[in-house]
Amino acid sequence: MLLSQCLFDDGTVQVVVRDGPEAYALKQRMSLHAFVLDCIDKGISLRQAVGVIGLGDAVDLATAAAEGRVLSPISHEDPAHLHLTGTGLTHLGSAATRDAMHSAATDEATTDSMRMFNMGRENGKPAHLPGAQPEWFYKGNGSAVAAPGKPLEMPAFAEDGGEEPEIAGIYVIGRDGTPFRVGFALANEFSDHVVERGNYLWLAHSKLRMASFGPEILVGELPVSIEGTSRIRRGEDVVWEKPFLSGEANMSHSLANLEHHHFKYALFRQPGDVHVHMFGTATLSFADGVRTKEGDVFEIEAPGFGLPLRNPLSRAVDQGVATVRAL
Repeated sequence: MLLSQCLFDDGTVQVVVRDGPEAYALKQRMSLHAFVLDCIDKGISLRQAVGVIGLGDAVDLATAAAEGRVLSPISHEDPAHLHLTGTGLTHLGSAATRDAMHSAATDEATTDSMRMFNMGRENGKPAHLPGAQPEWFYKGNGSAVAAPGKPLEMPAFAEDGGEEPEIAGIYVIGRDGTPFRVGFALANEFSDHVVERGNYLWLAHSKLRMASFGPEILVGELPVSIEGTSRIRRGEDVVWEKPFLSGEANMSHSLANLEHHHFKYALFRQPGDVHVHMFGTATLSFADGVRTKEGDVFEIEAPGFGLPLRNPLSRAVDQGVATVRAL
């Protein structure tokens, strides 16, 4: 089952359900966040709730997406209560690209990136939790989310705006502080790889960029192996295209271990909050020497995840030096 959100003609947001090729609006008008909280309170699954509420009119999701009416699949009415976070060096092969960037900035034979990757390879899938801690980073809150089809805007001071095709876990925190997984979605964990390459301690800076996820959320278990495609369109041309792999068969960490090391912090178990936690990738156009340009369109797709995730690249207007006023 796939869940998404559409904007209807009367200005309301509606949950859309797809269980096969056809999509239908949930009969009761509500946001996905409200729907999930209601399911948590009633102690029933999303699928059970859909059966109880029922489905209404058919929705042409492809047309809705073309018209800009497909929204991010989940949001929070207060953007400060949606958290964009992620983990890196979690996929088999992901260390090679990172190590190549970071080894240029150090004289050490083994970089910190490779050490962390090896920790995951040795104990990222433990028989009993917890296992090795992954690399973790913060990207922003709901104000940094680009809806499907909307621009991923890099700051004026950015040195690069590059895609990172990933799978994200989507979570809502129950009223008692329990994290509930809604499902999984395609994500573009958009980053500045030139800044990251300059010094690995600038990784935190490089991640403070927008991100996009969706358009649909896959409810249920994540496939063990996922083979998607990431591409960059420039006008009528595809200037770069490459498969990307995800799922635990292609990862050095289990999902349970990644989830534990995120939600072990009480900060991330605040009732009602939404979490979009991106699990990493081993595929970057930057690693192949591609430099993106404003107007390029990122496209990420994978079987079973519904519509492709597409976002054009733009650059913000230069705001100059940030100044602080004393009170």
